[in-house]
Amino acid sequence: MIPRYARPDMVQIWEPESRFKIWFEIEAHATDALAELGVVPKSAAKALWDWWATNPTIDVAAIDAIEAVTKHDVIAFLTWVAENVGDEARFMHQGMTSSDVLDTCLAVQLTRATDILLADLDALLEAIKRRAFEHKMTPSIGRSHGIHAEPVTFGLKMAEAYAEFARCKDRLLAARKDIATCAISGAVGTFANIDPRVEAHVAAKLGLAVEPVSTQVIPRDRHAMYFATLGVIASSIERLAIEVRHLQRTEVLEAEEYFSPGQKGSSAMPHKRNPVLTENLTGLARMVRSYALPAMENVALWHERDISHSSVERYIGPDATITLDFALARLTGVVDKLLVYPERMQKNLDKMGGLVHSQRVLLALTQAGVSREDAYRLVQRSAMKVWESDGQLSLMELLKADSEVTAALSPAEIEEKFDLGYHLKHVDTIFARVFG
Repeated sequence: MIPRYARPDMVQIWEPESRFKIWFEIEAHATDALAELGVVPKSAAKALWDWWATNPTIDVAAIDAIEAVTKHDVIAFLTWVAENVGDEARFMHQGMTSSDVLDTCLAVQLTRATDILLADLDALLEAIKRRAFEHKMTPSIGRSHGIHAEPVTFGLKMAEAYAEFARCKDRLLAARKDIATCAISGAVGTFANIDPRVEAHVAAKLGLAVEPVSTQVIPRDRHAMYFATLGVIASSIERLAIEVRHLQRTEVLEAEEYFSPGQKGSSAMPHKRNPVLTENLTGLARMVRSYALPAMENVALWHERDISHSSVERYIGPDATITLDFALARLTGVVDKLLVYPERMQKNLDKMGGLVHSQRVLLALTQAGVSREDAYRLVQRSAMKVWESDGQLSLMELLKADSEVTAALSPAEIEEKFDLGYHLKHVDTIFARVFG
């Protein structure tokens, strides 16, 4: 994580003090349950909460100093708590293993991070929806392979993005459910030294589900799916970002990122207005996707556990969620302030002499009794002349002058096939499917 691409609320989840606070809650709730079961004195649980109520401050430096000696982070934390709480702290962590604390804490952190990401997606969806309806019937050229194809609307482009990010939200909700599990099952997960009711109590207090079966760790297929989901969301961010980047190219210039007063595009060329935000999003998407692979490699641990996953997760947990949070917020800003140029869209749509209507003429010829092969040849013959003239010639006029075409279609029938509105007649249907 670097501050340039981080927002405070998400960063706070991953700060050492936040992590240690969650550790304390896990240990204290577990001690509560142990006390209710008669395993430890009720005074032990009370001592923990009483101390926390009067001094809820984590001394990260002190814990780090202990860890420098113990070489074990959980032991360092437990030692520091014991130094502050006193003798009753000896009943803390009864029957537990370090992974009970670490894995349950990670589940809490990822769940909280996901809630922020879900709010980010809601904000993005709202911005996309507003722009979709604003430009619902704004004609623009659809492109396949980067080449003019047939007419669409800019609103449809936004509707496509909305549907995609709505799917992203559904996937993230499922990933949140998958990752939000608690394991307080002791060494190798058999509950030999701790009652399963302790796990259930801690899970309920932290808003988690009980892990049905753990080893010494929560199964890492859950984490692999979670980070893969973040990678898919990042890919959707990049898809919309690249659309904006292409539309902002000088030769196209149908839309562009907002360029604020005083903003500079180049240190050398004062005229430049570069798509720097969406280029940045393309780069950030690459980073978020890159965290999915090590998460998948973490699934295969030795027997009941090893710690090859640990160092990986210390990186990817914070970095993936912090980066994606920033990227979603940035994309929302891009969409919200995007400058859209309908006149340029129309100009580009008309640029190639009506070539975008070629399929309608092809179909009309086949309906009039011409074989598909001959119909394709006739339309392509005139279309290539228009293409080679860079749109200076008119496809409609060339077709009307072609005796083989007019033998099947009248000039009026040919003209009717060049109606732009024909291509937009089902926009309402698509919008109803997307937005309800």
